[in-house]
Amino acid sequence: MKYFIVDAFADELFKGNPAGVCVLDKWPDNDVLQNIAAENNLAETAFVLKRNNEYELRWFTPETEIDLCGHATLATAFILTSFFESGDKISFHTQSGLLTVAQRDELFEMDFPSRPPKKTEIDPIAQEAISAPIKEAFIARDMLLLLEKEEQIRDLKVNIEKLKVITECFAFIVTAPSSHKEYDFVSRFFAPNAGINEDPVTGSSHSTLIPFWAERLNKNKLTAKQLSKRGGTLYCENKGGRVKIAGKAKLYLEGEIKI
Repeated sequence: MKYFIVDAFADELFKGNPAGVCVLDKWPDNDVLQNIAAENNLAETAFVLKRNNEYELRWFTPETEIDLCGHATLATAFILTSFFESGDKISFHTQSGLLTVAQRDELFEMDFPSRPPKKTEIDPIAQEAISAPIKEAFIARDMLLLLEKEEQIRDLKVNIEKLKVITECFAFIVTAPSSHKEYDFVSRFFAPNAGINEDPVTGSSHSTLIPFWAERLNKNKLTAKQLSKRGGTLYCENKGGRVKIAGKAKLYLEGEIKI
């Protein structure tokens, strides 16, 4: 199968989040897909198969299949429009329903479900696991932990083993308002029980972050920065039951997997 690595949510190589993209001509067994993702050892590997004029898309971490992944979806759309398709819009059938990605110049804009979080109690173990005071806690697919300042997000120390004890959510988002005028909010993302201690840039977490910050800041168009070591910028829009998440991408590798 054709295999690519793309740096998603990046305008230069070695930034953003690297995603594997495997272009299939038929679906292998699930254990083969999982073994490929483990061998690739990236946060996510996307597997895509064309059916008529649309695509089936699945995502795997090194440990498990997941129901939604932003950066690997963006990376897949980038590969398809660069090498396989002449149009500027791609539709994907996924575990999270029909997802579309539209190319707008250098940006790839994804249409994702909105997953607004509900307020919950601050888990004492979560507070023990991170080095800054948690102001409030919320829950959707992921647990969202609100901190006061951007600097706390950037300098955060995290005890991954303690986070693994909490099993009521898929992953953990820490977020705060940005102290820089070019961004509205910042975040980091940890999913240790899925084999991802820290994800460089996470599209799916913004399905929760966008409605959360749109309500708090009273604005629907937002620019976000994920403050991992590699870092990434996401251009966001709140659309009620859906969210728009856009970013750039750079091709790092093109090759073949021999199975």
